[in-house]
Amino acid sequence: MMRSGGIAILMIALSAGCQDRGPVGADPGAGDGSETIREITVLYTNDEHGWMEGMEPGMGAANLYRLWQEQEGFSKDGAFLLLSGGDNWTGPAISTWVQGESMVEVMNAMSYDASAVGNHEFDFGLEGLKQRTAEADFPFLSANTRWKDSGQVPIELGILPYTVKELNGLQVGIIGLTTTSTPRTANPQFVSTLRFDDYEPALRAAVAEVRRLDPDLLFVVAHVCLGELEALALSVLDLEIDLMGGGHCNELAARRVGETVLLGGGYHFTSYARARIRYDVRDDQLVDVEIGVAPNESANDDSEIAALVKGWQDQFKDSLTEVIAWSDSEIDFRTPQFRQAVIDSWLISDPTADFAITNAGGLRTRLPAGEITLNDLVNVMPFENNIYAVYLPGHVIVEAIETGGRPIVAGLTRRGADWIVSRTAAGIEDDRLYRVLVNSFMYAGGDNFQAIRENDPDGYDTGIHYRQPFVDALQRLQSNPSNPVDLEDLIRTR
Repeated sequence: MMRSGGIAILMIALSAGCQDRGPVGADPGAGDGSETIREITVLYTNDEHGWMEGMEPGMGAANLYRLWQEQEGFSKDGAFLLLSGGDNWTGPAISTWVQGESMVEVMNAMSYDASAVGNHEFDFGLEGLKQRTAEADFPFLSANTRWKDSGQVPIELGILPYTVKELNGLQVGIIGLTTTSTPRTANPQFVSTLRFDDYEPALRAAVAEVRRLDPDLLFVVAHVCLGELEALALSVLDLEIDLMGGGHCNELAARRVGETVLLGGGYHFTSYARARIRYDVRDDQLVDVEIGVAPNESANDDSEIAALVKGWQDQFKDSLTEVIAWSDSEIDFRTPQFRQAVIDSWLISDPTADFAITNAGGLRTRLPAGEITLNDLVNVMPFENNIYAVYLPGHVIVEAIETGGRPIVAGLTRRGADWIVSRTAAGIEDDRLYRVLVNSFMYAGGDNFQAIRENDPDGYDTGIHYRQPFVDALQRLQSNPSNPVDLEDLIRTR
């Protein structure tokens, strides 16, 4: 029995979204004539980030789904468990523009069984998360995410600590974990009422609960990098967890840590990991596990998933396909010149500001060669961040730049150990107040930029999206819509 306090609600919630797939035969694929062997196959992805279309042609959700059918023998009524390590939806415009609604619909159609809660599941606020979890046919799991005031898992948001699925005559307990860095890697204002507990005590408590339901197998889906997850697996060997899947660091792996299988599915639907498990129900023990990884290299696609993706593409055809710029070659978002062009556009849009600072994590993917559309720019800057104007003394600005996560700066340059103000060519003055533009993620303390809000708690939300000045700069330079500005020429001057 579970502990008292919302027991009935939690028990109902734990079964929500789980469409059990019954036995597919007494001896599915065992090949040894034993009527007591049950086999299930785990297919694992993580950090999908809304890339249903694929980062490259032939690498989208429809291709991966067809590959599972052709290569793994997947069928919706078969003995398959589809799991995700979280960060499902923030990425390209087709998902970000509708706050992940399209991605949930695609994952529903693919028959996902459960997902860990990733830090980017919070990108559209708690209400946005609640709406997405309500739409999902699968549960979102995190045993270490708790309300600060009550210490309870926020099942009101659709987050459950675990679920139990019946599959091919086996009971599989699945526990979720979320990276403890979420207060820094999600927008802090969206998770300020939540805490993210240490993994081991949260996992031990959840395992104790699940064990009371007498599962045959015990899995963990975690939005946790594999290095941390491997250390966790070693510290909980006594719990006899059969499989752990990771996320957050975009790693592709299939290996063992003691008797525990460790999986990482890569990222953006470009690959997946798998584990084929054979279990003897007579002896109540796992017989063997076959593990591996595979790239998404299918040239075919599944017509149902492809049609669903195309439907969403058609919705954005008019609003996101405007050609804004041109490039003869692909542009890497990580190049200093491109980053500088983006942040310089902030100062161009607001000449009253002295400096502008953004975090490199706000730029996410390459720009294609050829025509560059608004859709492409949303892909590069997908987050719902506004620009804030703050007033800070020089020494705080230097502290924020030197201690925050990968800052990109306009209006200041480094000369040896000194910071030089571009407008005056003089050094920054420690006690002088400067007007600085930052994004709302940083203002809320994300990426270790806490010093900004601490020193100006009355920062002004300009209401301008952080990608808009760059879009505006390109459009101003584009004198003829049929002859868009060469983006390479623009960034080459930086």
